[in-house]
Amino acid sequence: MEVIYQRALAKELWKLPLEHAREQWLDIYYDNAVVGKKRVDFLIGGVIVELKAKTELVNQDFIQTLSYLKASRYTLALLVNFGSSRIQVKRLINQGTRSTNKYGSAKKD
Repeated sequence: MEVIYQRALAKELWKLPLEHAREQWLDIYYDNAVVGKKRVDFLIGGVIVELKAKTELVNQDFIQTLSYLKASRYTLALLVNFGSSRIQVKRLINQGTRSTNKYGSAKKD
């Protein structure tokens, strides 16, 4: 079901003047070196957006999104769940970032 929400959100984003990418690969850092890549659902204006279609978000969803956020050095992520009775949007912040680029995504010094 998540892929359907991804497609619908992508169609809506194309209508807006926002820089965005669907299924974007991000560099993953460890000890100031790129050690791999991870694909996130969307990168919208420098914000990681992860989509879910579950009746309820669980701790694993938050841990997964926060780990993407920290390992990629971005500052902000949105965890969006379309599967509950109301759309849930949770904002996650990477407190470990020190400086940001023009989108608020981090580049550690």
